[in-house]
Amino acid sequence: MMDKLKTWVLTALVILSLIQSYLLAYSMPGLGVTTIPQQDYVPAEPMGQEEKVENVIFPEDMVLHLGKGKHTLLYPASNFYNLIFGKIKSREFKGFQRSAAVVVDWDEIRDRDQGLELRFGRGVPVELLSKVLKLEGDTTFMDDVVNRIWIYKSSDRDEVRTYFFSGDGLTVYESVKADLTAQDVQMYVGYGEYQTNYRRLGQDIYTADGPVEAMQSVVGYDSYSPEQMQRYLFFDPGVTRVISDQGGSQIYTDGKRGLQVEQNGRWINYTDPVSVQGQDDNKSQDVYAAIQFINDHGGWDGMHRFVHEGTFESVQVLRFQQYYGSFPIIPQEPFVFGSMKLRVQQGVVSEYERSLLTLQKKPKQRNVRWLPGGDMLESAFENYARKQDVTAIFPALLSVAAEKNVMKLEPVWAVRLRDGSQKTLLQAIPGGYKPGPGEPGGAPLQKANQDSVEPDSIVGSGGIARLSGGPLDGHLGG
Repeated sequence: MMDKLKTWVLTALVILSLIQSYLLAYSMPGLGVTTIPQQDYVPAEPMGQEEKVENVIFPEDMVLHLGKGKHTLLYPASNFYNLIFGKIKSREFKGFQRSAAVVVDWDEIRDRDQGLELRFGRGVPVELLSKVLKLEGDTTFMDDVVNRIWIYKSSDRDEVRTYFFSGDGLTVYESVKADLTAQDVQMYVGYGEYQTNYRRLGQDIYTADGPVEAMQSVVGYDSYSPEQMQRYLFFDPGVTRVISDQGGSQIYTDGKRGLQVEQNGRWINYTDPVSVQGQDDNKSQDVYAAIQFINDHGGWDGMHRFVHEGTFESVQVLRFQQYYGSFPIIPQEPFVFGSMKLRVQQGVVSEYERSLLTLQKKPKQRNVRWLPGGDMLESAFENYARKQDVTAIFPALLSVAAEKNVMKLEPVWAVRLRDGSQKTLLQAIPGGYKPGPGEPGGAPLQKANQDSVEPDSIVGSGGIARLSGGPLDGHLGG
């Protein structure tokens, strides 16, 4: 009898211990736990638009080499950019021959020969590029990643050369059967004849010689709810629970997957730990998987460009940069907006970051702003604290949270660093003022004009251009 009593008491203590452990695990101070009832589950409805791989593969810019050391740049969605890229997509590129990049003096060709570069930033797999361009090559070429295409006409003979540059920085592939003529190259270059000139400061660094026109926009936005994304990302949202921490974030979890909601419900970070076998990863297949994952889990908001961030511990990090007009959107921290980021391994997505905001198609307000060029832009670059880490300078739109449901997109010159991060370099000139030749941010004075202008009327002591009482007065160091 006594043994049975001891057994019952021991059993009761074990049960009480389990109950106490449960309460401790799910009732921690600062955490509020809510279980979503099974009957609350509603099948997800379509949210954003679907996208195809051929629509997210395009050059981040085009460099037109006009000869005699003159260059200009074109940006996505601009008229001449679209015209040239459309013609390039209709051509065929065959007969690829592999060689070392150092066998050609590219600096000499850049300044001497007319041509154009299609630059893809951190690179794009050739297999994906073949969905946009008509490419026919061997396995070595098709399995590589290229970061630019350089087409030029030799200055001493009527011959066109076409090179695809490998992302390794050591290898080039020449298409000896490219469907291009010298007249084609001359036509492409002719589109840049009256564009803003750019000066080359480094291997791939170009800065505008004069002001560049941009648009500052005030745009309304709509927002998906975290509950909508939860329905997309969990197989059975009815068994998930919500944890709220003291920092204001919410975490949806079903015990395996996690969906962290930040910035007052405007940004999510979804994680799904995956276990894959150790075998070679297919870069192109991972991009297809990422695009399909976005199609199925929230969709797309406007134009995006594929960016390959790199491979870390056999996991590919892929990003899709959002554009508004011709310029990419970059965030003003701590407000995060402008791209979607995924970690993918062997076609399986293990992490997914994105904004829940969607921009309205028509802006509430638009104003012309001019991005400064010339010595002002070059000086900003030369004095940038992380100058040695800069791999590109480009115009961008800084996303700034304004009033409720409204965002301001402010034009800036931005830099991309070696780690892939994007930072503001120089803001647009206030008030829509366009600086003239010889003014800070303006183009250099032409030699023909310098003889007829009184030096003291433009340049003060120390060689600093004077704009007394003008829009730039007080905005420049001196």
